[in-house]
Amino acid sequence: MMLLIVEDNPAMRQLIRRLTGDLAERVVECADGAEALAAYEQHHFSEADWVLMDIEMATVDGLTATRQLRAAHPEARVVIVTQYSDEEVRTAAFHHGACGFVPKENLLKLRAILSAPPAR
Repeated sequence: MMLLIVEDNPAMRQLIRRLTGDLAERVVECADGAEALAAYEQHHFSEADWVLMDIEMATVDGLTATRQLRAAHPEARVVIVTQYSDEEVRTAAFHHGACGFVPKENLLKLRAILSAPPAR
């Protein structure tokens, strides 16, 4: 499995990588949603891989990037990882194509999501 971490804060990217990196054979990092689609294609991600996407980023936000990524690659599995935990943001994340949602205050939940067998 490969992971694509899309997060503009280098310290948070490093923390997510430390918490999840041992579950993946390869980890790719991006600092903005604008880079996510290109990185997904460049590194040959597949339906067995995961994208961990922040929402609030400078150039292209995570919801827009998720929508673009899923439009180009419907098999992409995107988990929104954000500081926002309200229901409105969660609903928007799923509306834009995310298959998971994890508040940054509960990052250990990522391990459970990434370790779960794929849904059939």
